[in-house]
Amino acid sequence: MINITFPDGNVRQYEAGTTAMEIAMSISHGLARNVLSAKVNGEVWDSTRPIHEDAKLELLTWKDTEGKTTFWHSSAHLMAEALESVFPGTKFGIGPAIENGFYYDVDTGDRQLSADDLPMIEKKMIELARQKNEYVRKEVSKEEALAYFQEKGDDYKLELISELEDGSITFYQQGEFVDLCRGPHIPDTGKIKAIKLMSLAGAYWRGDEKRKQLTRIYGITFPKQKELDEYLQMLEEAKKRDHRKLGAELELFMFSERVGMGLPIWLPKGNAVRERLMAFMREEQEKRGYKSVTTPHIGKKDLYVTSGHYEKYGEDSFQPIHTPREGEEFLLKPMNCPHHCEIFANRPRSYKQLPLRIAEFGTVYRYEQSGELHGLSRVRGFTQDDAHIFCTPEQLKDEFLNVLDLTKTVLSKMGFDDFTAQISLRDPDNPDKYIGSDENWDRAERAIIEATEEVELNTVTAIGEAAFYGPKLDFMVKDALGRSWQLGTIQVDYNLPDRFELEYVGADNQPHRPVMIHRAPFGSMERFMSILIEHTAGKFPLWLTPDQFAILPISDNFMDYAKKVEEELAMHDIRGYIDDRTESIGRKIRDTELKRIPLMLIVGEKEVENGKVSVRKQGEGDQGSMSIEEFVAYFKELAEM
Repeated sequence: MINITFPDGNVRQYEAGTTAMEIAMSISHGLARNVLSAKVNGEVWDSTRPIHEDAKLELLTWKDTEGKTTFWHSSAHLMAEALESVFPGTKFGIGPAIENGFYYDVDTGDRQLSADDLPMIEKKMIELARQKNEYVRKEVSKEEALAYFQEKGDDYKLELISELEDGSITFYQQGEFVDLCRGPHIPDTGKIKAIKLMSLAGAYWRGDEKRKQLTRIYGITFPKQKELDEYLQMLEEAKKRDHRKLGAELELFMFSERVGMGLPIWLPKGNAVRERLMAFMREEQEKRGYKSVTTPHIGKKDLYVTSGHYEKYGEDSFQPIHTPREGEEFLLKPMNCPHHCEIFANRPRSYKQLPLRIAEFGTVYRYEQSGELHGLSRVRGFTQDDAHIFCTPEQLKDEFLNVLDLTKTVLSKMGFDDFTAQISLRDPDNPDKYIGSDENWDRAERAIIEATEEVELNTVTAIGEAAFYGPKLDFMVKDALGRSWQLGTIQVDYNLPDRFELEYVGADNQPHRPVMIHRAPFGSMERFMSILIEHTAGKFPLWLTPDQFAILPISDNFMDYAKKVEEELAMHDIRGYIDDRTESIGRKIRDTELKRIPLMLIVGEKEVENGKVSVRKQGEGDQGSMSIEEFVAYFKELAEM
């Protein structure tokens, strides 16, 4: 018998060789119908794979990220089976699950796939799915694996197999299709009910532009047709909200080929929003004892070698700047942290002066590949709302909780109330990814976990998602369309103070090493703006909106009154403009709606006589006639909502 421990701590005994699916069946047939895979001692397995020793077990369904990943990876195999059936002789590269769906890189030989082929492939996938073929796992020797794909003539699989160790190779088969794969997979194809192949793209084999370009087919599947319909509807809405489209329409930002790809230029309206976000953050920081600093956009290469950033980001950085002095090199800064370490080291520090909280809206640079650039969300130059707290180990927990409170305040103010905090820890199987001692990592990880437990924060744990110098708490927010984004991060770091040999004098009059907290509630101004634009569909909260009102005179005869209204509202710090174009009032209203201006104040003969304005609200229409005093009160009420 073996002991199976469930997530709630409950332990049950089963015969050795029992599968997760059989365990699910013993609990509930309804549960078993929904099981897609299982997590056994932290590793995701097929639900049909026998368990031979004591284990911690978590049954994974569509509600779990790993469940979706299993479902979509299995769908990639189903698509490959359909392709092999429709286009015999197709060769296959890799077919992973991705954030939404899956893709498979394929080589169809002389036949060039086009979007017109996708409906036919979809139809075949549905036909095969209805056969409810089981996904069968089989361990094979390297010799067997090579022989199988040599017979098929699939050079891509042969290359992959050549890099694997004998004894670690598995095949998966569903129906007549066999693929090299480590798994896991769902129990059978019948669980795949709704299928949509989304697009085609070119992809070089192994990402090497010197090698053959394969066809990458993107797709997505769901257990129910209704879920696919809702997803496609969400995509249509997302197109309307695309921050690149709205950014151009609302004149928020631009890019210029002459300036350089991935280097955003903020236009007056976008910059106004950006400045208000920064002012809000500065005010919140001042309440919490932060001091503002400014550091250069460049630093000597040695600075980033010391910090470890050159080792980790060197390939993604702009090339070094060589000065006339021989051997002297500078880099555009990839992070602000090393500069802030130098500020701490600028003079002797005492424990009585800690914590030291320093903040900077610092612009950093990474040379992202051109194909990865995407509007404001992936750029080469971006400004972080960066801050670093240097504290004693005894102060760490309180400081972490202070930052946690600030981050929650920021998210709430921006309307991101649906969020999960992700505790991002190191990958114990890949220690080369990180710097610092195991002791420091253990202390840092423990501090984050204890702080989140103290405030009962809703968290998930992600192994392997830590920064290279320390664990972190990442805030995953859901936008108005239900999409998840990573916004804001808090990181605990014992390693940079070590690398920079930072010290303070303790109460014992001896030198001690401070602990460093990195935090950025916005993350970066650029990425935050891209998410905020799409979340609000360009209809920013009233306090952020560049133009809060537009005054629409019915004709030039009422321009003097319009100017008087504008001046009075300015005295109440309410921002707006007069639409003085010689257009009809209907055209002015339509254009103002398209600009997402929250409030329209229409003035004509009746309004001038009564000393009032006719108020229209964006998207809601007429709100009635108001005096200036009444409108100011109405505005303030809206601003507090």
